[in-house]
Amino acid sequence: MSMFDRLSLLPAALSARDPAMLAGWRDGAPVPCGEVATRMRAWAALLAGQPGRHYALYIEDSLEFAAALLGAWQAGKTVWLSADTLPASCDALALKVDGFLGGFPAALAPLRPGDACAVDAGASDGDADSDVDAAVVADVPFAGAGAALNLAAPALVVHTSGSTGAAQAIPKTLSQIDSEVTVLEQMFGARVRGAAVLATVSHQHIYGLLFKVLWPLCAGRPLHAGTVAYPEQLAELLAARPCVLVASPAHLKRLPDHLDWRGAAAQLRAVYSSGGPLPEDSAYACEALLGQAPIEVYGSSESGGVAWRQRAAGAEARHSGTWQAFPNVAWRVAEPEGALEVRSPHLPDDGWMTLADRVGHAAGGRFELLGRADRIVKVEEKRVSLDALERALAASPLVAEARVLRDEGPRAQLVAVVALTDQGRELLAARGKLALNRALRALLAEVAETVALPRRWRYPSQLPVNAQGKTTLAALQALFDDEAPEQGLEKDGEDARRSEPKLEPKPGLASRPRQPLPRELEVTPDKVVLELFIPEDLLYFEGHFPGAPILPGVAQLDWAVAYARRYFAPSGVFRDVAALKFQQVIAPGATVRAEFTYDAAKGSVQFQYLSAAGRHASGRIIFAPAA
Repeated sequence: MSMFDRLSLLPAALSARDPAMLAGWRDGAPVPCGEVATRMRAWAALLAGQPGRHYALYIEDSLEFAAALLGAWQAGKTVWLSADTLPASCDALALKVDGFLGGFPAALAPLRPGDACAVDAGASDGDADSDVDAAVVADVPFAGAGAALNLAAPALVVHTSGSTGAAQAIPKTLSQIDSEVTVLEQMFGARVRGAAVLATVSHQHIYGLLFKVLWPLCAGRPLHAGTVAYPEQLAELLAARPCVLVASPAHLKRLPDHLDWRGAAAQLRAVYSSGGPLPEDSAYACEALLGQAPIEVYGSSESGGVAWRQRAAGAEARHSGTWQAFPNVAWRVAEPEGALEVRSPHLPDDGWMTLADRVGHAAGGRFELLGRADRIVKVEEKRVSLDALERALAASPLVAEARVLRDEGPRAQLVAVVALTDQGRELLAARGKLALNRALRALLAEVAETVALPRRWRYPSQLPVNAQGKTTLAALQALFDDEAPEQGLEKDGEDARRSEPKLEPKPGLASRPRQPLPRELEVTPDKVVLELFIPEDLLYFEGHFPGAPILPGVAQLDWAVAYARRYFAPSGVFRDVAALKFQQVIAPGATVRAEFTYDAAKGSVQFQYLSAAGRHASGRIIFAPAA
C-alpha cells in the first residue's frame, strides 16, 4: 500500500518517518527525511517566539523551503509567497507582512534558524495592514509540534502570475491546499508511484508549490531541491531513475531535439504542464521525445486546479483539446457570456466562482476553452476581442506565436508582440518591418475595423517568459519601453506614411533584433541568473564574421552592463571592466546562462556567461561616482 499523509498531518508524519528515508537530493547528494524534519522543527521554534502572523517566504532550495513552510504553519504563521525579491516586490510585501524569511535583502532582516538576525526580526506586534486580512486572518489557532494542523487556519497567500494584469494577492486556508494535494494523489498517484520529482518551474508559485513540494512530500516521493535550468542537465537527470517532470509550456515547447532523450523516455512516468495552453504540435513533439504525452492542468491561483487533458498522437478526435474536470470540481456555463463557473473545495466557500474564460460543452462531460471573456477591450469606442486578433495572427504561416495588448497610454491603442516562423523571418529580412506590419494588419482587417488594429509591433525571436515559464503582461509591455520609434517605421497609418520616403531601412539590418531573449531563473538582491536565447538573426552577427558568425565581445559586455543596472541599480557610472576574459565563442541560436553577482560595498558586478559547453565569458564591472 502506498504512503500518503494528509497535509494537516504532514509535519507530524515527517517527524515520525524513518530519519534515513530519502526526502530528495540537493546538488546530487541525498537528503534524508531526518534532516528536513530537523530543519522544520528549527523553523517552528524560531517563529514561535516572533510577533505577528504574516511572514513573507523566499527560499530557492525546495527542501529547505518545505521545512520553513511547515515550520511556519506549526508556529501559527500565515506565509506569503513572492515570485522574486526585486525591490518593487519587497516594497509591496513590506506593507502587508510582519517579517521576512529566507533569502530576502539583508535590509529587511530576514529570519533564518541560526542567523544572528533571528533575535530581532524587526516585526511589528500584531497583524500587518492588509487588503486580504479579512479573508485570511481568522482567530484560528495552528497546531503545535506533533499535533495536526487546523484545516480552517489561514495558511498561505499566493500571488497571481501577472499574465493578464498586475499580480493580485490570493489567500488560501490549509483546507483549500489540502483538497488540491489530495485530489492530485487520487487522480495520478498510481501513475507516478515510486518516481522521483524534477521540475523546471519554481515552488514560489502555486503550481510548483503543489506539484514540486507538497504533493511529493505527502506521498513520500523524493524530490530534487533545485530547479533544472539546462536541457542537457534535464536529459541526464531524467535518465537516472524513474521520475516525474513538472514543467510549463514555455519549457516543453523548446526541448531541443538534437539531445539524446532515450534514457529519459525509458524512465519517465509522467510529464505535467501548467501555466498556459501547450500548443498541440508541441504536445505531440514532447510525446515523441520523452515517451509521455504531457498531462496539462488547467486552473489559476484564484480557482485552484479545475481540469486536465492529455493529448496524445492518435487519440480520439472528439476529445482532442477538450478538458476533463477534476473529480471534486463542479462546473457550468454562465449565460449569456458563456463564462466558466466552478465550485469546489479548492475555493474559500461553497459558492460558484466565475472565471475569465469562456467555455463550451464537449462530448463526455468535458468542456472546451473558447477564449477569455475579460479580453474584450474598447479602442476608439469599438469593442475588440484580443483573443480574436491573436487567433487570426496565429493562423498565418508567418506567425509562430502572438500576443496583442492594450497600450494604456494617452492614445489607448493596441500593440502586438509576434514571434515569427521561418517564413515570417524571411519576409522581415527581405522586405523590412513596415512591409511585415502591413501584411499582418491586412490579416487582422477581417476580424476588426482599421481603427482598432495594432499600431505598434515587436518581433522577438520568442515571447519572453519568467521563472514560472509564463509570459507576463509586464514583460510584454517592457518590449515597448524603448520608445524610440525606429524612425516611424513600427507604426502604420499616417505617421508611417509621412516617414516612409526617406526612412525605409536597409532590408535585413534595421529590422533585426539587438537583444537576447531573457528568462529569469533566480533573482535576489545580490545575485541574478538569467537564461538568454541568442537569436540567429541578431544584428550583431552581421559581418562578424562572414560564413562563421559569432557574438562580438563588445555586445556581451554591453548586455552585462545593462542587466547590472537593471537589477542592482548601482550608484555612479560605469568606470571599468576588470579580469575580462572570452573563453569560448557564442554562436547564433545558442542558449546561455548569464550569472551576475553584486558587491554593493565595492560597487562592482561580477558576471559570467555559461552553457553546457563551459564558460564563454566573464569579468567584473566597476561603477564609481561621476567626476
